[in-house]
Amino acid sequence: MGMKYAVIAPVSAGVTARPEWIGGYAEHLEACGFESLVAVEHAVVVSRYSSTYPYASSGKMELADDLDIPDPLELLCFLAARTTRLKLATGVLVLPNHHPVVLAKRLATIDALSGGRLRLCVGMGWMKEEIEACGADFATRGRRADEQIDVLRALWADSSPDGVDHHGEFFDFDGAMSYPKPVGGNIEIHIGGHSVAAARRAGRRGDGLQPLGVAGEELAKLVDVMRSEAEAAGRDPDALELSLGHAVSRITPEKAESLAERGAHRIVLQPTPTADLEEAKDELSACAERLGLDRR
Repeated sequence: MGMKYAVIAPVSAGVTARPEWIGGYAEHLEACGFESLVAVEHAVVVSRYSSTYPYASSGKMELADDLDIPDPLELLCFLAARTTRLKLATGVLVLPNHHPVVLAKRLATIDALSGGRLRLCVGMGWMKEEIEACGADFATRGRRADEQIDVLRALWADSSPDGVDHHGEFFDFDGAMSYPKPVGGNIEIHIGGHSVAAARRAGRRGDGLQPLGVAGEELAKLVDVMRSEAEAAGRDPDALELSLGHAVSRITPEKAESLAERGAHRIVLQPTPTADLEEAKDELSACAERLGLDRR
């Protein structure tokens, strides 16, 4: 199977809450032959946060505190109605912000109504203030996330008349029945992050790893950790996907081949921020032409 190309919704341009802008962008993305659109999440951005953003040397994220960042699941549901083939992904959904029983229903509903087009990429979150504002403990978010993934999968898979019982460290319930089910009975859960813990989680519980911004020996180490953890858990490491990042404006077939040699199955592309929709579409068109995508 050939390389898959995803594009991150251009949240930094401040346009992803404008329905005609982001709707038109998604329609063009689909027409150009890209695999999926990826929506980011911040439930809240806490002003004057002291947490360190791990993807910039300044320790601060590049997004303004008051920027429009729509809920990713509501955004993907809207875009599902504007498209027919484009896959709909999160990248990343901050898992500690969500109760898994409610989240299981929301995700399954989007997947069912979109015809099985949802892909989930989750992260543990870096902004302590955001996670605490949503009611979760920052220090235990990793253990909580492992249990959340288990709850999601159990609720999606179960079809018994007695429902699901779960008694864990963070969540406790009996006889829970969650319908509708996702198409095929499951939704892919990829793990976003650049840490060894993220790679371990991907191997034990995930369907893939998305370590954007990681390269070289550090990337090779994370892939090795993911594969060894999968084997230790009795899972097939070859079934797990690796998603790596690049820029829409700079990706070429040669660079894509280089990423494939590092194990990438998918390239998650960052567009150039612009509020000009036609300019944004032109960038996608040029990228699709360079990559030889199947345009429709």
